[in-house]
Amino acid sequence: MTVVDRRSQVLKAASQSFALFGYKATTMEQVAKIANVGKGTIYTFFTNKEELFDEILRSLILEMKRIAEAQISHDRPFFDNLFRVLDALLEFRTEHELFIKLMQEVRDFGTAQAVEGLYKVEEAIAGYIEQEIRLALERQEMKPCDPQVVSYVLLKLYVTLTTDWSRKHVPLTQEQIRNYLQLFVMDGLAAAPALDSE
Repeated sequence: MTVVDRRSQVLKAASQSFALFGYKATTMEQVAKIANVGKGTIYTFFTNKEELFDEILRSLILEMKRIAEAQISHDRPFFDNLFRVLDALLEFRTEHELFIKLMQEVRDFGTAQAVEGLYKVEEAIAGYIEQEIRLALERQEMKPCDPQVVSYVLLKLYVTLTTDWSRKHVPLTQEQIRNYLQLFVMDGLAAAPALDSE
């Protein structure tokens, strides 16, 4: 087995362990056991559990970026692209076992590394939305605004409507979510249509 294969075996095992047990309960011994390698092998690639966790998050964020890019078509209006990206990323996040476990751990224990991990993921998504907002501003599809602030607000509002609301209420449909985003944000941000000159 090559060094690259062994490293990838360790990462796969660590990802399984974090998804099953969460950050707090995962140990290097568990990762070694799942990977079927000695604990020392892990330390040839990663200094500690934090570094291993960061590498797994980095891979997940790259995967999410690929998913987002697959949803973007610059011949469609910005808001159509935005919905497609947010829907795809939310689906990925809610189906991926590691995210589910991290969200539970944050809720139940408030583990600092789990909180930080989810923050990094949200920051990456917001950064991607910000990039698309900048493009929409160049194309004059939106009123002038601070892309960083707007991307953050859009993401938080979307997560609130899709995830947070569902914890204590009947989940909203995709159409209802879009209508609320239209009401709260899009009507205020969309550039006024150009008037036809007569």
